[in-house]
Amino acid sequence: AGGGSGPVPGDGTDPPAPERVLFPPTFSVSEIKNKQRRHFMFLRWKQQQRKEKLALKKKRRKEREALGDKAPPKAIPKTIENQRVYDETTVDPNDEEVAFDEATDEFAPYFNRQTVPKILITTSDRPRGRTVRFCEQLATVIPNSHVYYRRGLALKRIIPQCIARDFTDLIVINEDRKIPNGLVLSHLPDGPTAHFRMSSVRLRKEIKRKGKEPTEHVPEVILNNFTTRLGHSIGRMFAALFPHDPQFIGRQVATFHNQRDYIFFRFHRYIFKSEKKVGIQELGPRFTLKLRSLQKGTFDSKFGEYEWIHKRREMDTSRRKFHL
Repeated sequence: AGGGSGPVPGDGTDPPAPERVLFPPTFSVSEIKNKQRRHFMFLRWKQQQRKEKLALKKKRRKEREALGDKAPPKAIPKTIENQRVYDETTVDPNDEEVAFDEATDEFAPYFNRQTVPKILITTSDRPRGRTVRFCEQLATVIPNSHVYYRRGLALKRIIPQCIARDFTDLIVINEDRKIPNGLVLSHLPDGPTAHFRMSSVRLRKEIKRKGKEPTEHVPEVILNNFTTRLGHSIGRMFAALFPHDPQFIGRQVATFHNQRDYIFFRFHRYIFKSEKKVGIQELGPRFTLKLRSLQKGTFDSKFGEYEWIHKRREMDTSRRKFHL
C-alpha cells in the first residue's frame, strides 16, 4: 500500500483529458420523440456544425499564410453553373454565321441605328392597381415608352395600330389574382414574340433602402450570361428596348442577369466613392422572368410558328442543362 508508481496530480505527467464531444457520431435528431426537445437539439446541432466549419476555415487560412507563395491554389467549388452540360448552340463571338444572322435578323435596323425605340406598354383586360403601378414604374425605366390600357381590344387589333404609329416594341403585362404573372414582348413590325412567366415582382415602395425616384436620363444596359443562340436572341430583344447612347451623367443602369434560365431584372443608380469603391442604390422595380416560348412574327396564339417552347417533362430532366 502506498508503493504505487502512478502519475501524481500536478506533476506534469497527467494523461490528457479527452475532448468533450457534444454529439456522438451516430447522433440522429429524428430519434428524439419529444417535438420541442427535438427542435432544440436540432438548433444546437446546427450551431455546432457552424462552429466546426468556421474553425476549419480559420485553420486552413493560417496554413496558407504560413506557406506563403508555396501554398497550393484554392480549390474551385463545384456549382450547378460550372458543372453545366455543354450546349452545341453556344455562341462564338467570332463565328461568321452568327455575324451574318445578326446582320440580317429582325433587330438589324435597330443595331444599325436606322430605328429609334418606341415602346407601347399595355396590360390584360381590367388590370388591378398593382399591375397598373408596375406598368407606370416600368415606363420610367424604359425611355420613350407609353402606357395605354386595353379597353377590351384584342392584341391582333392592337398590333396594326402600333405599327401605324411607329412603335418598335409591344409589352403586355398579364396578371392573375391581382398579381402580375406574365410578360409578352413582341418586336414590331416582323417579330419575334417572346412569352415569359413573371414572378417576384417588387414595386419601389416594397424595396428596402431604395434610392430616390429615377431621372429621365437614358440608362446603361447590362446583359449577363446570354450565351446560346436562343439566349442571344432574347438578349437582343431586351437591348432593342433602350436607346443606343446612354446618358452617363444620370448614373443609372438596367441589368438583365441570366442565371439557370431565370432572368433577374434590377435597376440601380451608382456613384464612385473613390478609385476603388462604388456605391449603388436600387431604384426599382424588380422582377424575375422565365422564358416559356419564342414565336416567329408578331403575336398569334392559333396559327403562329414557334421557334422554341419550354417543355418541362422533356427539357427539365437534368438540373445542369440550361437553354439560355
